[in-house]
Amino acid sequence: MPQTTLPPWIQALHQRDPEFVDSYMAQRERILREGAIPAKYKHLMTMIVDALQTHPDGVATIANRARAAGASEAEIQEAVEVVYLFGGTPALVTAMNAFRA
Repeated sequence: MPQTTLPPWIQALHQRDPEFVDSYMAQRERILREGAIPAKYKHLMTMIVDALQTHPDGVATIANRARAAGASEAEIQEAVEVVYLFGGTPALVTAMNAFRA
């Protein structure tokens, strides 16, 4: 699903080096299109990464891309649960060091 507008975070770079940004965007579109892994799953994976990196606007944008690629609300919910498990559990494991003797 080709993206028609540049994401806000890269627009300033596009003004300085449009050739680089065009190359980046083409590569991004190639990687995220349908392939051996369906596009909706690629978008769900990127949503999980954005959540782990605490990019709330990115999560919202990517969740909508996943929906547009055919992801159901149940699939998005499960992705949210996966990110909780792998984002929250490491914090709990680290916090358990409070009880080391």
